[in-house]
Amino acid sequence: MGVCGSLFLPWKCLVVVSLRLLFLVPTGVPVRSGDATFPKAMDNVTVRQGESATLRCTIDNRVTRVAWLNRSTILYAGNDKWCLDPRVVLLSNTQTQYSIEIQNVDVYDEGPYTCSVQTDNHPKTSRVHLIVQVSPKIVEISSDISINEGNNISLTCIATGRPEPTVTWRHISPKAVGFVSEDEYLEIQGITREQSGDYECSASNDVAAPVVRRVKVTVNYPPYISEAKGTGVPVGQKGTLQCEASAVPSAEFQWYKDDKRLVEGKKGVKVENRPFLSKLIFFNVSEHDYGNYTCVASNRLGHTNASLTLFGPGAVSEVNNGTSRRAGCIWLLPLLVLHRLLKF
Repeated sequence: MGVCGSLFLPWKCLVVVSLRLLFLVPTGVPVRSGDATFPKAMDNVTVRQGESATLRCTIDNRVTRVAWLNRSTILYAGNDKWCLDPRVVLLSNTQTQYSIEIQNVDVYDEGPYTCSVQTDNHPKTSRVHLIVQVSPKIVEISSDISINEGNNISLTCIATGRPEPTVTWRHISPKAVGFVSEDEYLEIQGITREQSGDYECSASNDVAAPVVRRVKVTVNYPPYISEAKGTGVPVGQKGTLQCEASAVPSAEFQWYKDDKRLVEGKKGVKVENRPFLSKLIFFNVSEHDYGNYTCVASNRLGHTNASLTLFGPGAVSEVNNGTSRRAGCIWLLPLLVLHRLLKF
């Protein structure tokens, strides 16, 4: 329904019908836009929702009667207001121009408006179309999601506006390049941990600034030990074994020596855990502390482990793929062989 709808005072009904029959909308007279003669209304008027729209009609001194109509509803006839809508006001009624203003325009105001005039000869009309633009608005978007690596996900972003907005998806990541989808729906098959992060939905239609919303995608995966450091420390000094693991959810760490789990609070030893890092700290290393240790990282999706060695200053440590192995003192080997030969 356009401006005013069908809100008329009962006593005016007969007058309205009479005006339409007499000169405003006579049967057989076409409604024309861009007539070479008066009345000449504006071209299509485009305004944003909430703004004011001015409808102007150019006339001359031959006009005896003039009115503005919205579809079949009379808004103004001369200086008389026929519409109950307080947003519609008369701006000018002169020998050259007849104009009205519709304030706080909404989408239901969109449509055809007719300037109708009566001269000594016959009635004439001219039409203008009011176009109402609406800023984009995201009315529906997927919630934040947590999913295991390798599964499929579907994200949705529904937007409204006039004209219809363009919707795009973008992965907010240093490695992401450009848009990942130019559609309301984003499908990801076999998602990987590198594809986790924020996904930004943008809706734009050039009426106002684009509207942006984000969805957080968390990709869960089992632990992977990226670094395991053994170390050489003299007796009586402080030593640290370090184990770093990547995982979502964060890994829980446990430490073992010779298949025996080390319990937190053991004298002279402390386990210090962070979300992706665990340290086994020896405050006063003794000969008894030297040996092989195992770091175990686990979460609900799986577990992994790596071996590390705490060794003395005379030993050589080899590190290969996160595993430390203790080597003996090679220079002692010839002396041991000579000692055995002398026994014979």
